[in-house]
Amino acid sequence: MSELIIHTDGGSRGNPGPSAAGFTLAKTDGTQLQAKAFFLGHATNNVAEYTAVVKALEAAKQADAKQLTLYSDSELLVRQVNGQYKVKSEQIKPLFRQAVTLLGGFEKWKVEHVTRDKNKQADELVNRALNLGQDVDMSSILSATTRTKPIRLGVLISGGGRTLMNILEYINYGWLNAKVVLVISSRSTAAGVEKARAAGLDVKIVRKKDLPNIDRFSEKIEQELTAAKVDLVVQGGWLCLWKIPPRYENRVMNIHPALLPSFGGKGMWGAHVHEAVLAAGCKVSGCTVHFCTNQYDKGPIIIQRCCQVEETDSAETLAARVFQQECIAYPQAIKLFAENKLLVQNGKVKIK
Repeated sequence: MSELIIHTDGGSRGNPGPSAAGFTLAKTDGTQLQAKAFFLGHATNNVAEYTAVVKALEAAKQADAKQLTLYSDSELLVRQVNGQYKVKSEQIKPLFRQAVTLLGGFEKWKVEHVTRDKNKQADELVNRALNLGQDVDMSSILSATTRTKPIRLGVLISGGGRTLMNILEYINYGWLNAKVVLVISSRSTAAGVEKARAAGLDVKIVRKKDLPNIDRFSEKIEQELTAAKVDLVVQGGWLCLWKIPPRYENRVMNIHPALLPSFGGKGMWGAHVHEAVLAAGCKVSGCTVHFCTNQYDKGPIIIQRCCQVEETDSAETLAARVFQQECIAYPQAIKLFAENKLLVQNGKVKIK
């Protein structure tokens, strides 16, 4: 690989305090190859900034890059690496020497300063690692896509809209080639309604109690989805069963906070799921993305992600750990659908 474009960032909350380092690696045509962040524990902001550079350069070397341009929003780091400022901190000197040595291994390199607004992806990676308190690897959803037109999403919500906001983050940072063209809420007072409107999204309220039966309820949902020309329906905290019409067969996804087929079905949502997992003494839990049928939590499984169940877990702490996995799994499933890589045969999903 001849030339790569790198963006790096580091952050420390407290300086020193909890810190993380992140980078993105891309080809010159914009194709993204890697997007990673590393939780460093207690460190300073400058240590995090330099660690990001070192990690990025190591990744570029492994990718067999010959030339590179590295962008950082740390003006101090850029000036030090380019020889304009001296490195005085004894803590930074080893990282500085490591960075300079790595740069010397490339045929040609540039290290340039950018403003923070032009370093958004690296910044977001750092914040994700800090929020989770663990390493983050987004590389699995960054492979080149043959789809040039964004997939049109219709998102169904009943509550706070966390899943919707997570999907919007992936879209806004360029990690998901999609557009949310419609949000349908089954409750007018759901917190997710205001979040969606604040994000400038088209929101429709479709309440089951306003319609005479489930058939009319389902027809109303279908009408709104069809009018918005939705390609894929994404249920995010949607608590209402509706009859999925033939035109949307294998075009409606749901995410469940457990490893289906266990702990699913009517009444198994939110804390009820995690309480059941803990009561059963499970050692692992996780989430499941699946295509929907006309039964609760049934349908072909697309992706599952796991996490440990700790002995000290409450339903709340387990839910938080499972949601971390949900934030990764749903965008992955949407991306696979957008790239036409999901094939349903005999009730099972095959990834092409």
